[in-house]
Amino acid sequence: MSEDKKRELAEILADFGTAIESACVSLKRNLNDLLNMDEPKPLWDASKIAWEKAEGSKGEYEKANCVGNLDFENLVKDLQAHGGRLRREGMFYWLFEKTEQPTVGRKKVK
Repeated sequence: MSEDKKRELAEILADFGTAIESACVSLKRNLNDLLNMDEPKPLWDASKIAWEKAEGSKGEYEKANCVGNLDFENLVKDLQAHGGRLRREGMFYWLFEKTEQPTVGRKKVK
């Protein structure tokens, strides 16, 4: 390989290295922005829902079926948007299947 070709290849590789370095800096910045993003506040407040204690095959939990309560209805919509299950503020929530009225269960996350 001639000296001119070697020099041209070195310049191309140096430019490529600079582009990769720039991409890494941009990736780190975007990841930091993503990780520092605040989770949007839910449209429901669990403390405004009437929960009753219950016992199931996996132990104690709480359940609610407060039709007409806006916080409960928004929780049901949130659960439906997340495949019937979600975790929030140290609690695991799930939507019961095969019930006449929407029913939600919750228990503390271990």
